[in-house]
Amino acid sequence: MTNSIHPALGVLPFAGLLLSIAVLPLAAARFWEHNLGKITIFWALLAWLPSALGDGGPTAFASLVHTALVDYMPFLILVGGLYTVAGGILVKGTLTGTPTRTTLFLGIGAFLASLLGTTGASIVLIRPFLRGLTNRTLKVHSVVFFIFLISNIGGSLTPIGDPPLFLGFLQGVPFFWTFHALPAMLVCTAILLALHFAIDRHQWKKELAKGAIVPNAHLGFGVEGSLNIALLLGIVGSVIVSGLLSGFQGGLTLIRHEGHDVHMTWVGLGRDLTILVLAALSLKFSKPEIREANNFTWGPVEEVAKLFAGIFVTLIPLMALLHQGPTGPMGWLLEAVRSPAHYFWATGMLSSFLDNAPTYLLFFNVAGGKAALPHLLDAGAQTLLAISCGAVFMGANSYIGNAPNFLVRNISEEGGVKMPSFFGYLAWSCVILLPLFALVTILFF
Repeated sequence: MTNSIHPALGVLPFAGLLLSIAVLPLAAARFWEHNLGKITIFWALLAWLPSALGDGGPTAFASLVHTALVDYMPFLILVGGLYTVAGGILVKGTLTGTPTRTTLFLGIGAFLASLLGTTGASIVLIRPFLRGLTNRTLKVHSVVFFIFLISNIGGSLTPIGDPPLFLGFLQGVPFFWTFHALPAMLVCTAILLALHFAIDRHQWKKELAKGAIVPNAHLGFGVEGSLNIALLLGIVGSVIVSGLLSGFQGGLTLIRHEGHDVHMTWVGLGRDLTILVLAALSLKFSKPEIREANNFTWGPVEEVAKLFAGIFVTLIPLMALLHQGPTGPMGWLLEAVRSPAHYFWATGMLSSFLDNAPTYLLFFNVAGGKAALPHLLDAGAQTLLAISCGAVFMGANSYIGNAPNFLVRNISEEGGVKMPSFFGYLAWSCVILLPLFALVTILFF
């Protein structure tokens, strides 16, 4: 983006799209549902056309193709692949929803989230979790903690776990580097599990005193879809291998234009093709009744595909402004965010009400982006850790912080659980999560 383009034109489309995501589903749900694609295209065009006018059509086109093929498609392929394969895994059975067993379920699920992804783990685990609570009358708190732990914080250990970390992986962050988040993740998980147990034990005693706990049919646990478990491990393996081979830069250069080359590595192409093949095998050979039992539909992935197409396009001019450095239009932001604690809270607060994946990418670039990666992996590791934890942890602060939050809310309400309103959920997160994150700041940042 040249200096002839007003900075507002670089910021407005990105901010407008994220505000649309935050506000319209709540304020005008029907309008949003029927016009999501059009709204996304509007903001994307508003971002790209001024760039094309300022930098010239070929340069703007090269930037668009690079964003689409090198950043957006690998992201969508991973999310779509995990969603497809997870939809073919059915966890059967019920547990008696005692405080001990419910808390144990949440703890196991939190660690599975880094293996299955927060979206995959939420899809696979929420229904057996709800079945285990059928004998309980007070269960909203347990679902809220499910969102805290399984839909968010548990996904902080691998690039598979949460979309922001996969975006970091695509930017060159090594696959296993995210294990730096393990101490902070363990602290958060331990405290939340202890708090859930205390709250659930109190509620359990109230229900016992009122005779409100009814027996539920205890069914032994089992898992159907062994093929999909193997395919899921294949996806995880393909991402790990691609990270180990990331030093090999050979590939296919589609466009060469004045420093805006579009280069796709053979390693990345192999990873993406592998994930697509594994997803296709899942669709071909999974039992239809398993997907029916999981209420599997393409709606969530279609929404993600549309929204993130717009998000990635609207990030193009914003990233160009950031790359102008401290003397550019975004210099105030670069100067304001200095310490790891600043990065943790700035990334986290935006992730709470916008989407945590593009927010991660925004502050990753504020910290220097790819050009500063050697520093961020060494002397600046605390800064990168703060960005990673802020994006993943604080996505739990509101329903709109991370896509699985709304998914779990909707499935739970379909199952008869009267979930808190948007502001009701905010009350839960403010009382429980904000003090926890203040402690994380003191201990780690």
